[in-house]
Formats: sequence, C-alpha cells, structure tokens
Amino acid sequence: MQNASESSLVGEEYEVEVGPVAHGGHCIARTEEGRVLFVRHTLPGEKIVARITEGEEDSRFLRADAVRIIEASKDRVEAPCPYSGPGNCGGCDWQHAKPGAQRRFKGEVIAEQLQRLAGLTPEEAGWDGTVMPAPGDKLPPGEVPAWRTRVQYAIDTEGRAGLRKHRSHDVQPIDHCMIAAPGVTELGIERQDWPQMATVEAIAATGSNDRQVILTPRQGGRLPLVELDKPVSVLRVEENDGGVHRVHGRAFVRERADDRTYRVGMGGFWQVHPQAADILVKAVMQGLLPRKGDMALDLYCGVGLFAGAIADRVGEKGAVLGIESTKRAVEDARHNLQDFERVRIEHGKVDQILPRTKITEVDLIVLDPPRAGAGKQTVNHLAGLGARRIAYVACDPAALARDLAYFGDAGYKPRTLRAFDLFPMTSHVECVAILEPAAKGA
Repeated sequence: MQNASESSLVGEEYEVEVGPVAHGGHCIARTEEGRVLFVRHTLPGEKIVARITEGEEDSRFLRADAVRIIEASKDRVEAPCPYSGPGNCGGCDWQHAKPGAQRRFKGEVIAEQLQRLAGLTPEEAGWDGTVMPAPGDKLPPGEVPAWRTRVQYAIDTEGRAGLRKHRSHDVQPIDHCMIAAPGVTELGIERQDWPQMATVEAIAATGSNDRQVILTPRQGGRLPLVELDKPVSVLRVEENDGGVHRVHGRAFVRERADDRTYRVGMGGFWQVHPQAADILVKAVMQGLLPRKGDMALDLYCGVGLFAGAIADRVGEKGAVLGIESTKRAVEDARHNLQDFERVRIEHGKVDQILPRTKITEVDLIVLDPPRAGAGKQTVNHLAGLGARRIAYVACDPAALARDLAYFGDAGYKPRTLRAFDLFPMTSHVECVAILEPAAKGA
C-alpha cells in the first residue's frame, strides 16, 4: 500500500490538448489515460505541457498549471502583469487572454451552468449570450482596466505586502497590482513595511475622496504607525472577537450610486468595481419597473443600495422592507435611508426574519444573496408571496442556476437575464435575472 507521499502526482507533467473553459478560472483537459485535469494559465484549444499542482493516484480529478505552450490559441496574449503565471499571484485568472475572449469564456460558463443545473438554454433564460463590459473597460489586448477599489494585501513574515498564490497561504510580494483602482494604488501600500501584520485591506471610495485601510495584526502583533502617501482613516480587526474598530479617522467611507450617497462602515460590503453599483441598480430597476405605491422586499440588502433605488420610485404610498444579517450594515442602511418614512430595515438572516414578518403578499422582490445563493427554502417562501417581478442579482453563475431551478419548480421563470463583466481579468461575473410568474407567459 502506498503512503500519501508515494501516491502524490504533484510535479508530474503531461502533454495534453485543452478542452472547454470551466467554472472557476481553469480549463478541462484529459491525459491519455483519461485522467481529468483542471488546468490554469491555458486556453481552450491549446496544446500544452501541464504540471500537476494538486492530486493523487486515486483523485477524482487533478489540478494543474500550463508550464509550456506547444500550440497557442489565437486568443492568447502575453500576460501584462509580471506576477501572473504558474506559481505566482492567484488574484487573476485570465491575464493571458484577450479581453473579448475573457467575456466569451464567462458567457460559456454561464450557459453551461444554466443548462446543467437549471435545464435552461440561453433563450429560455431570456439571455442573448453576451457578457457586457463596463463603460471604459473595453481596452485593447495587453491593457488592463484598473478597477478594483478594495484590495486585501497579504503580508509575509518579513512585513512585505503582496497577494496570495492560487489555493495557497503563501504570499507573492508585489510592488503594484495592475487591477487596483488608482485610489488604492496612490496609497502606496506596497512601498511600506508592515511588521507584525497579517493583512492590510485598502479601500478607495468612488463616491468621495474617502480612503481607508483595515489592519489585521498577527497574533499578539502591535499596530504600526501608518504613514501613507494620501490621507487615510485606519481601522483594526480585533484579535479576540474579529470585530472591526476605528483607530483614527472616519469609521466609514462614502459611496455614491443612483444619485444618492451611501455610508459604508467598518469595511462593509460595497461593489468593488467603481461602476458596478450604478450598472446593477439600472439593470434591476429596468427589470422590475417599480410603480407608485408598490410594496417591495430587498433581501440581503447590505447598506440599502437597492432599497433606496426602489423607495425613490415607489413614492410616499409605497413601502420597502430590507433584511440584512450584518449588524453594522443594518445601522448604515437605516442611516442611508432615514429620509424614507416607509422603508424599514430588519437585522437577521433572511430565512429566519422573513417568516416572522408575517408578510403574505408583495409586488416586487430584489435579492442579492451571498455566493452560496438563496437556497430552496427561501426561494419557495418568496415564490409564495405572489410578486409581479423578482430581480435576482448573482455573483456566482452556479448558485444562480441552482436557485433558478428552485424558482422554476415554484412557478417562476426568467423573463430576462443580463451578464456584466465587473471583474475583468478574473473568472468572476455578475448576473441580473428578472423573473415573473410562469403562468403570465403561458
């Protein structure tokens, strides 16, 4: 019987022809013996040498990196980032692909997930198959949009800032992240030493000049004196409770979307791409078409982005209930929406709070669940409320497809689906699906 080290295939190399792109930023290939490989740093149709990075003799599949390109795809470009490639930074998946090809790959992944998990063709999902870039992101091959307004730097044992390698705790020190927004880059995080720190998160608001860093010390670590290239507020993640506490400056940043300003406190959630909030609000409102007097739900509402947009449109006789599990986000949402008398924000998990509200009927629903999706129980509850339209905002096509299947079983079908490339150079994609009762289109 082999021990674990003897059965490991890590380091073994195989010459393979690369098949389709798969969910997660890699492509599928098979060895001559039929072993399935999930290969990064390659493109569909290429002939490569793949080196195994994870897996053993009896593994269901193996993970690998393309370490030599024998026959290159026409979609391949030289990766602009010097930290991209096998064994280096794991932040980007598609630095080596033309921008148009990246969007095509994301569209193929969405289509595959819809078919496999929901049994839907693009036509049945109301989707034209395209993934739209954000305005200004459509750049020539070899150029990289600087879009990431929130970057969490990992700090190595020598105090150098970097980013983690793929599926690893190892840190790749860097002197510049190409996808970081200018407001993050100008702080100069990479030029500083960060002794005794585990991570340093940099936030550059797009609705204001607010800049923030959130420091997570190593166990027993003391905060350094923070002297960056631009004025910045400093927050600390506490070792004992994981809470975020203000050290100096504002405890929040001010973001702007849909002609409203939103306070986002203590490193709370806000869309990372500077145009994402406006793009998604527009897509949701165009899909829902709120009417004066409508009653609406905003689930997983964060700091109230969609609740505010709906409240603006349903008027004084309309009403919005938001539900959010993060206490600080609830406080921010209540602050952000205090001008609306008929907006209420409840604190707690959606699957627990929603039944307690005793609400039996609504006109509109918007939900923006975490990456795992809403789940069957919540979907069934929502389907029973008889909403005219439901907007589902998804950052993961697999979770979206699973929940669309649940909605289908509960009597709702997609009217439209739109996909947006709000995470260029990565495998991530944002979708907005608008659903309506299936009987309406029967």
